[in-house]
Amino acid sequence: MKYFYAIVHKDEGSAYGVTFPDLPGCFSAADDMEDVVPNAVEAMELWLEDQAEPDASDVATVRERAANDLAQGAFLIAVPRMTTSGKLTRVNLSLDMGTLAAIDAAAKGRGLTRSAFVVEAARNEIQGKH
Repeated sequence: MKYFYAIVHKDEGSAYGVTFPDLPGCFSAADDMEDVVPNAVEAMELWLEDQAEPDASDVATVRERAANDLAQGAFLIAVPRMTTSGKLTRVNLSLDMGTLAAIDAAAKGRGLTRSAFVVEAARNEIQGKH
Protein backbone atom coordinates (compact mmCIF):
# COMPACT_ATOMS: atom_id res chain seq x y z
CA MET A 1 0.00 0.00 0.00
CA LYS A 2 1.19 3.48 -0.76
CA TYR A 3 -0.09 6.96 -0.04
CA PHE A 4 -0.72 9.95 -2.25
CA TYR A 5 -0.55 13.21 -0.35
CA ALA A 6 -3.32 15.73 -0.88
CA ILE A 7 -3.79 19.37 0.02
CA VAL A 8 -6.96 20.25 1.92
CA HIS A 9 -8.27 23.80 1.61
CA LYS A 10 -11.07 25.23 3.73
CA ASP A 11 -12.41 28.72 3.26
CA GLU A 12 -14.99 30.09 5.69
CA GLY A 13 -18.48 29.07 4.62
CA SER A 14 -17.28 26.49 2.10
CA ALA A 15 -16.68 22.78 1.90
CA TYR A 16 -13.25 21.21 2.39
CA GLY A 17 -11.55 21.11 -1.02
CA VAL A 18 -8.96 18.45 -1.77
CA THR A 19 -6.37 18.48 -4.56
CA PHE A 20 -3.61 16.01 -5.37
CA PRO A 21 -0.29 17.47 -6.55
CA ASP A 22 0.70 14.12 -8.09
CA LEU A 23 -2.67 13.59 -9.82
CA PRO A 24 -3.37 16.61 -12.06
CA GLY A 25 -7.07 17.38 -12.31
CA CYS A 26 -8.01 15.04 -9.46
CA PHE A 27 -10.00 16.81 -6.78
CA SER A 28 -12.61 16.15 -4.15
CA ALA A 29 -14.76 17.99 -1.64
CA ALA A 30 -16.49 17.22 1.63
CA ASP A 31 -18.82 19.17 3.88
CA ASP A 32 -17.55 17.44 7.04
CA MET A 33 -13.99 16.69 8.09
CA GLU A 34 -14.76 12.99 8.66
CA ASP A 35 -15.69 12.69 4.96
CA VAL A 36 -12.48 14.26 3.61
CA VAL A 37 -10.38 11.06 3.41
CA PRO A 38 -13.16 8.72 2.17
CA ASN A 39 -14.17 11.22 -0.52
CA ALA A 40 -10.52 11.74 -1.49
CA VAL A 41 -10.03 7.96 -1.78
CA GLU A 42 -13.06 7.74 -4.08
CA ALA A 43 -11.87 10.63 -6.26
CA MET A 44 -8.38 9.15 -6.49
CA GLU A 45 -9.70 5.70 -7.44
CA LEU A 46 -11.91 7.21 -10.16
CA TRP A 47 -9.03 9.30 -11.50
CA LEU A 48 -6.71 6.28 -11.58
CA GLU A 49 -9.25 4.25 -13.59
CA ASP A 50 -8.43 6.40 -16.63
CA GLN A 51 -4.76 7.15 -16.00
CA ALA A 52 -1.48 5.32 -15.60
CA GLU A 53 -0.60 5.32 -11.92
CA PRO A 54 2.20 7.80 -11.27
CA ASP A 55 4.81 7.52 -8.58
CA ALA A 56 3.72 9.09 -5.31
CA SER A 57 5.87 11.96 -4.06
CA ASP A 58 7.13 11.80 -0.50
CA VAL A 59 5.58 14.10 2.07
CA ALA A 60 8.59 16.47 2.16
CA THR A 61 8.34 17.05 -1.60
CA VAL A 62 4.60 17.67 -1.45
CA ARG A 63 5.05 19.97 1.57
CA GLU A 64 7.63 21.98 -0.36
CA ARG A 65 5.42 22.18 -3.49
CA ALA A 66 2.42 23.23 -1.38
CA ALA A 67 4.26 25.76 0.81
CA ASN A 68 2.11 28.71 -0.32
CA ASP A 69 -1.14 26.80 0.33
CA LEU A 70 0.10 25.59 3.70
CA ALA A 71 1.07 29.13 4.68
CA GLN A 72 -2.53 30.18 3.99
CA GLY A 73 -4.05 27.55 6.29
CA ALA A 74 -4.29 24.48 4.05
CA PHE A 75 -3.05 21.15 5.39
CA LEU A 76 -1.86 17.81 4.01
CA ILE A 77 -3.49 14.41 4.33
CA ALA A 78 -2.19 10.99 3.36
CA VAL A 79 -4.69 9.21 1.11
CA PRO A 80 -4.21 5.43 1.08
CA ARG A 81 -3.96 3.68 -2.29
CA MET A 82 -4.91 0.05 -1.89
CA THR A 83 -4.46 -2.31 -4.81
CA THR A 84 -5.38 -5.93 -5.23
CA SER A 85 -3.02 -8.52 -6.64
CA GLY A 86 -5.67 -11.09 -7.49
CA LYS A 87 -3.68 -13.68 -5.58
CA LEU A 88 -5.35 -15.01 -2.44
CA THR A 89 -3.25 -15.86 0.60
CA ARG A 90 -4.38 -17.92 3.56
CA VAL A 91 -3.66 -16.30 6.92
CA ASN A 92 -4.12 -17.37 10.50
CA LEU A 93 -5.88 -14.87 12.79
CA SER A 94 -6.55 -15.17 16.50
CA LEU A 95 -9.91 -13.71 17.53
CA ASP A 96 -12.08 -13.74 20.61
CA MET A 97 -14.89 -16.29 20.15
CA GLY A 98 -17.54 -13.62 20.73
CA THR A 99 -15.96 -11.36 18.10
CA LEU A 100 -15.79 -14.25 15.65
CA ALA A 101 -19.47 -15.05 16.22
CA ALA A 102 -20.35 -11.38 15.60
CA ILE A 103 -18.27 -11.36 12.40
CA ASP A 104 -19.94 -14.54 11.17
CA ALA A 105 -23.44 -13.20 11.92
CA ALA A 106 -22.73 -9.87 10.21
CA ALA A 107 -21.16 -11.61 7.21
CA LYS A 108 -24.12 -13.96 6.87
CA GLY A 109 -26.54 -11.03 7.10
CA ARG A 110 -24.73 -9.35 4.19
CA GLY A 111 -24.41 -12.52 2.12
CA LEU A 112 -20.61 -12.55 2.48
CA THR A 113 -18.09 -15.13 3.52
CA ARG A 114 -16.14 -14.51 6.71
CA SER A 115 -13.05 -13.70 4.63
CA ALA A 116 -14.90 -11.26 2.37
CA PHE A 117 -16.40 -9.52 5.40
CA VAL A 118 -13.02 -9.13 7.14
CA VAL A 119 -11.42 -7.80 3.93
CA GLU A 120 -14.26 -5.30 3.46
CA ALA A 121 -14.03 -4.18 7.09
CA ALA A 122 -10.26 -3.74 6.85
CA ARG A 123 -10.55 -1.78 3.59
CA ASN A 124 -13.22 0.47 5.10
CA GLU A 125 -11.07 1.12 8.17
CA ILE A 126 -7.93 1.89 6.15
CA GLN A 127 -9.82 4.19 3.77
CA GLY A 128 -11.69 5.98 6.56
CA LYS A 129 -15.12 4.68 5.54
CA HIS A 130 -16.13 3.61 9.02
